[in-house]
Amino acid sequence: MKLDISYDDLTSIVSAKPLNNRLNGRFSSIAFDSRKIADGKNVVFFALLGEFQDGHDFISDAYSKGVRTFIVSKSIDTNNFQDAQFLKVEDVLHALQDLAAYHRKKFNYPVIAITGTAGKTTVKEWLYHLLSPALKVIRSPKSYNSQLGVALSILEMNDTHELAIIEAGISKPGEMTRLWNMIQPTHGIFTTLGTSHAENFKSTDQHLQEKLALFKGVEKTWLLNNIHLISSDLERIHGSYVKPEMHKNELESMPFQDRVSQNNALLAISASKEFVPSDSNLIEKIASLPRLALRLETFEGKNNCTIINDTYNLDLDALRYSLEYQLMVANGKKRVVIVGLDKENAHRKEEVISIIKNVEPDQIHVVSAQEKIQLDLENAVVLIKGTRKADMQQLASQFRLKKHKTYVEIDLTAIRNNLSVFKNALEPSTKILAMVKAQSYGSGLEKIAKYLEQQGIDYLGVAYADEGVELRKAGIQLPILVMNAEEESFEDCIDFELEPAIYSTSKLDLFIKELILKGKTAYPVHLKIETGMKRLGIENNELPQIVEMLHAQPEIVVKSIYSHLAESDNRRDKRFTEHQVQRFNEAFHYIKNQLNYSFDAHILNSEGIANYPAAQMSMVRLGIGMYGVSGHPQIKQKLKPVIGWYSVISQIKKVKKGESVGYSRSFIAPSDMMIAIVPVGYADGYRRSLSNGKGKVFIQGVACSILGRVCMDMVLVDLGKLSIKEGAKVEIIGAQQSLEELATQMDTIPYEVMTGISKRVHRIYIEE
Repeated sequence: MKLDISYDDLTSIVSAKPLNNRLNGRFSSIAFDSRKIADGKNVVFFALLGEFQDGHDFISDAYSKGVRTFIVSKSIDTNNFQDAQFLKVEDVLHALQDLAAYHRKKFNYPVIAITGTAGKTTVKEWLYHLLSPALKVIRSPKSYNSQLGVALSILEMNDTHELAIIEAGISKPGEMTRLWNMIQPTHGIFTTLGTSHAENFKSTDQHLQEKLALFKGVEKTWLLNNIHLISSDLERIHGSYVKPEMHKNELESMPFQDRVSQNNALLAISASKEFVPSDSNLIEKIASLPRLALRLETFEGKNNCTIINDTYNLDLDALRYSLEYQLMVANGKKRVVIVGLDKENAHRKEEVISIIKNVEPDQIHVVSAQEKIQLDLENAVVLIKGTRKADMQQLASQFRLKKHKTYVEIDLTAIRNNLSVFKNALEPSTKILAMVKAQSYGSGLEKIAKYLEQQGIDYLGVAYADEGVELRKAGIQLPILVMNAEEESFEDCIDFELEPAIYSTSKLDLFIKELILKGKTAYPVHLKIETGMKRLGIENNELPQIVEMLHAQPEIVVKSIYSHLAESDNRRDKRFTEHQVQRFNEAFHYIKNQLNYSFDAHILNSEGIANYPAAQMSMVRLGIGMYGVSGHPQIKQKLKPVIGWYSVISQIKKVKKGESVGYSRSFIAPSDMMIAIVPVGYADGYRRSLSNGKGKVFIQGVACSILGRVCMDMVLVDLGKLSIKEGAKVEIIGAQQSLEELATQMDTIPYEVMTGISKRVHRIYIEE
């Protein structure tokens, strides 16, 4: 970001009221996430209000990193920041958008705006690929197409560019007007009109008109002929339909022949010919269109290292955002950056080093494809960046802690989406306790807990104290509720500031005695109320004695009371759940009337949030819903799957008619057939009950049945008519087979599938 705006002009642009000092000089960039700030000099911090976090809470952190100008919407005690200036506005996001709109007006080169339900990022990246290097192009980084993302994209424009490509995405009426005001496009691309977010619009036509608002005043809009516009709408946006026969020769050279890819390429090719009409290298560029990899892979490495694998290309804009991501997740750990340059990019070495130095990592290694790199790293976050030709993927693999070819992908971006879906179903003041017990349902305790803390979750919940101890040792600061706090773990609870659930007078008495020994007072505890589950919990007739102990003992204070619903997913007969809620409310009011301080109350889990929102009280507990699982149709439609489970083909064999396959010879080939051996078995969590055709995996989108018995470490699958090579990817859970579908095959529930995936199966974390 290369801004050059005076502080006086900034005050006018965002219509701000100064709260204290008026600084002289100019600023060069903005920030909204204090974790991404390396050097705060000449940076303006925008204290954005998010769904889970409030930017005002991170002003001190930004100030400690050198920031001295803050855009805020709340009153601030400026005495704590004597040499800083604070500019107050009505809405910080709108102020940032006003700044982006002001910045946009500085440039006269073409700006292409892309919108649509799907394909925006692909068309943008492919168009960038076709236009470069003939034109100096700036485009939205990754999938930055939101109200915030568009503003950040616009602010990256500068006078060295010759063309800009900006994505624009909307989810409700009125949003496109603000996006248009920032982008002010000269040209447009309309990819698709689907049903995503359609529930937020009164009709399909309202949804369509909102999309078309982006193309007001453009010279030309490209769209596919499967988007049917009336003549007045087509004329208003200067629409030009593109058809396959218009670019038949170019499409034939594409590396991807599926219909969706062809359509995306058709739009990119049409727009590229407008700006570079006679590109002699166009066919060659189309033949090399990249398979997009817009997600950063993060996995556990050797010697307590975290590896960020971004070994797909050496795009310098992408490098900047990868460096910011590393800065964000490092959380104080040492940062090491390794960049590999192939022959084509060797001349960019100094530029690459200059970009990396801006974020001040601890080590920088920029190497050529031929160089051998030997590093002895520990306790570091390592970013590995470079092209495939530079063999950086192989280097990333060398750092991997475990080599098992079967792996689980956890999509952190999907978790963020799902948190937002449930948050939007709650009152703004309702807190969220995120359950991370059982290794965060098998997805990784420390990694998921850290991510949830970054998202602004209020509380974490674990089953046992040792899980909480692990989180504290990993640096987690959030309050942690221990649901099954055993007497033997009381000392750990106190030493590591964990908050135990108390479910009987005897447990309360024992915990009080431990607190007396430790000299503790006003220690937070949570009371677990029995309302019908018939598991651990305080019965109604015990409440008077509990309250008496609370009054008598200064060692404890109630932080919350809670209970569990037995059938929160039962929408047909709600009587038992309503009875539980009633009993819980009675207990809550009884305790509330007896105590002279406030505390939280929670009874809803993920399904309860969807089905019984009136019982949300002051807090809810979110578990399996974070992973995209819900039985509620409307909620389910908005959730995104988080878990992917994949393997590869180790070997391919020909089996002749009459030959047996696997243990116990439980499958006899009815004819000659080709089979694949896949390295996943019941020791990995792929159950033996899936034997003999009950289970299936997907290879190249085709369902392949399990043959014979599932072994401890592998399965044999029927390849049918597939022509495939060893090493091909195998999907166990993914786009073709959901977590719920695999659970059904196993005769179990998604919880058990997730928690049953072995620790030896490698976890990879991806985030856009």
